[in-house]
Amino acid sequence: MEIKINGVAIAAYPSSFVPTVLDLDDGESTTRTADGTLNRDRIAVKRQIDMEWGVLTWAEISALMQAMSGVFFSVTYPDPMAGAYQTKTFYVGNRQAAFAVAKGNDIRWQGLKVTLTER
Repeated sequence: MEIKINGVAIAAYPSSFVPTVLDLDDGESTTRTADGTLNRDRIAVKRQIDMEWGVLTWAEISALMQAMSGVFFSVTYPDPMAGAYQTKTFYVGNRQAAFAVAKGNDIRWQGLKVTLTER
């Protein structure tokens, strides 16, 4: 598997990679009738990617977080719906990571979790 951010392979590969296909509906024109029938106005189909890493060195976590520091960035990833690698523009939400262990100045981090959402 290959994952790139802005054309560069990521510093460490995730232990969990979960792509999701999202349907975005128009909130005003998508309604249900009195008998429960859905009248749907889908305005876009977007992707969301959840990734999680195990133990990372300080250099690895720093490189990963810096790669996702832009407001928007391109991501190349395997898309299960397309059946091929895709490159799309994403943004990242909160980036959570816990301190794992330190030996002197060598710090290890664990459990970095990110959610990337297509622009």
